[in-house]
Amino acid sequence: MDAVRLIVTSRRALAASGDAPGTLTEVRQAQALAQAIGSRLAVSGPPELRGEALGLTELAGRGCGVLDAPEIDLAELRAARLTELGDARQALLCLGGLLGEVSIALVGLACAADDEGTYWQCVEAIDAADESRDRVLQMLRRLADREQALPEREAG
Repeated sequence: MDAVRLIVTSRRALAASGDAPGTLTEVRQAQALAQAIGSRLAVSGPPELRGEALGLTELAGRGCGVLDAPEIDLAELRAARLTELGDARQALLCLGGLLGEVSIALVGLACAADDEGTYWQCVEAIDAADESRDRVLQMLRRLADREQALPEREAG
């Protein structure tokens, strides 16, 4: 399945998750998807994105690891269904939106947390999601720079 379809599915599932365990599961799904997209871009994406994509992979992995969310069966892991990126720019735009929604959902969970442990897990996951989103935005800027440079190279 292509990246954009998986991201759209994740956005819908995150919006539909009603309780804390469901939201945490969807946050982990989103971070795993960001990790898979980053990994795919690091290996086969445009050369100017590879360093940032590797950073995204690491940050998203950290985002998966800080939460005590229920384990996700491999058959249910959306990231495992990623077969193609499609248009890198479109995938990154959608991923940036998903990561923003993840942060918002985590803020809601942190505000409603009954215990300090859950609160701090959410704070760490918010940091990871925000840093992942920053990497995505950096990659989008690099793509825009590349697209601007192409007509200049062709004219010269």
